[in-house]
Amino acid sequence: MRFVSYLYDGRRRAGAVIDGCVVPLADVTELGRQTPLEVLSAPDLRYGERVPLEEVRLRPVVPEPQKIICVGLNYRAHVIETERELPTYPVLFSKFPTSLIGPNDPIVVPPETRQVDYEAELAVVIGAPARRVPKEEARTVIAGYTIANDVSMRDYQYKTHQWLQGKAWDSSTPLGPELVTEDEIGDQVGKLGISLTLNGEVLQSSDTSMMIFDIPTLISTISEFTTLLPGDVILTGTPDGVGSRRTPQVFLTPGDRVSVKIDGIGELAGEIRSEGE
Repeated sequence: MRFVSYLYDGRRRAGAVIDGCVVPLADVTELGRQTPLEVLSAPDLRYGERVPLEEVRLRPVVPEPQKIICVGLNYRAHVIETERELPTYPVLFSKFPTSLIGPNDPIVVPPETRQVDYEAELAVVIGAPARRVPKEEARTVIAGYTIANDVSMRDYQYKTHQWLQGKAWDSSTPLGPELVTEDEIGDQVGKLGISLTLNGEVLQSSDTSMMIFDIPTLISTISEFTTLLPGDVILTGTPDGVGSRRTPQVFLTPGDRVSVKIDGIGELAGEIRSEGE
């Protein structure tokens, strides 16, 4: 199934997307902690309160995750374009819930930066508590998949050897549009096409088979040192083609329109705006 977090008539709701409508989940205001696997696998849906999908405002698919863990340098060609060695252990960093915006919301360019970059990514949403999960069992804790654009302020990212200050700006990371459940994606998750388009030009195009560390490995590795909880989000890395590694460099500026597509999951698209617009 496909689920969304949304606003309608001033209310926060979560619901299933069915035949072009959103059917709300009973007594659930958003996907995440309120929607572990047992809720999503047998959803209590209020069909009498369904509304057309185009009439709702989509929120980040998980508006308030307890953890957002991101993976850097996880596609071979991206590692090559950064002129680094292939990692033998996942490169991990974090974002905060305040970084997240809805899939169609504008991406805000803060006045402090001049190097706003794009990164198309597949995101994994956790559906059950997970600690020290063997790779062979990792998919049993997945609620589903969605799309992210890991927008990065490169001039801030490279101020130090840590990346946090370049990756966790407020209102910078679209997440959505839908949570597509693990059973719907199945074994296709390891070979999904992923692309990013800026103002109509394709700048990233790859597929998830090019990941260095696959999703079970990432879940097993992360859950070794921290407990993953329902609603936690893992951004699995970006392919090659990022703007900072192009010649000449390409950075996002107000008025640009950027979209990310992943096969079987959908598309998120938004406009770049200056802070305060």
